[in-house]
Amino acid sequence: MLIDSHAHINFKEYDAELDDVIQRSLDNKTWIINVGSNYESSQKAVEIANKFGLGVWAAIGLHPIHLIKDIEEKTEFEGQETSFFTPKEAFNYNKYYELAKSSDKVVGLGETGLDFFRLADDKHSIAKVKEMQINVFKEFIKLAKETDLPLILHCRGEEKDPLAVYDTMLEILELETGDWRSEGNRGVIHCFGGNLGHALKFIDLGFYIGFTGIVTFKNAKDLQQIAKEIPLDKILVETDAPFLAPDPYRGKRNEPTFVRYVAQKIADLKQVTFEEVEKATFENTSNLFKL
Repeated sequence: MLIDSHAHINFKEYDAELDDVIQRSLDNKTWIINVGSNYESSQKAVEIANKFGLGVWAAIGLHPIHLIKDIEEKTEFEGQETSFFTPKEAFNYNKYYELAKSSDKVVGLGETGLDFFRLADDKHSIAKVKEMQINVFKEFIKLAKETDLPLILHCRGEEKDPLAVYDTMLEILELETGDWRSEGNRGVIHCFGGNLGHALKFIDLGFYIGFTGIVTFKNAKDLQQIAKEIPLDKILVETDAPFLAPDPYRGKRNEPTFVRYVAQKIADLKQVTFEEVEKATFENTSNLFKL
C-alpha cells in the first residue's frame, strides 16, 4: 500500500472525473492526502474526504501566494491549456480552527509556508509581502500546536537566491516552536527543493522530507543525491497532482496513482526494493498524519 502524501484532487482539473480518479487510486492500493491551498479548496478537500471512506483524508491550509493578490494561473497538460482564478484571501485563524475541528478526516494543516518566487506587486513592497507571509506562517504554527495536527510546508525561494528562503523558514521554526519534537509536534517539507544541509536540519526538528515527481527527472541530480543520503524513515512520497507528473508522464496531468513512480525512483536511488520503500513511506505517512 502506498500513500500519496500531497495531492490536489480538489482542484478543478478533476471536476469531471473526480470519483474515477479516486477510485482508480484506491483500486491501485494508493491512499490520498488531499491538500487545500485556500479556504474554499480546503472546504472542498474536507467534503471529498467525508464522502469517501478509508483511504482519503484532507489537509486544510492557505498557500502563501494567495495572501497578496488575486492569482490567475495557467497550466498546460498534453497541449491543452487550463486556467484557474483564485482570489486574494485574508487569513482568519478562527475559520481555519473551526474547519480543522469539523471532521476527523482533517489530518493536517497546509499547505502553508513561504513563497518568495515572484513578489512583485503594485500595492506592497517586497519586504511587506515577506512580512505578511511570515506572520501567517507563524499563525499556522500556533494552530498546529492548538489542534495537534502536522504542518505541510511549502517553501520556494527567489529566482536570484532560491535557497535563502529555507534558511528563513528554519529560523522561524526554531524560534516559534521551542522544543518542537518533544511537544509532539510534527510536519513535512512538501516538494523539497533545498540542499542536504537544510534537509538534515528539518529532520533534526522532527520533520519529514517530501519528494515529488521532480526526483524522477533526469536533470534533478542534486535532489536525487539528497534522496540517496537522508534516512528512508524520514521520507514521504507525493505527487502534487495535478502538477509535476513523474517520468514517464511528464507534461501530462498528474494523479495519485503516479506516486508509485516516485517510490520506485527512491528505491532505485537507495538500491533497495520497491516493497521496502512502499512499506517505509506508508508507515512514515501514517505516523505523521496519525491515520
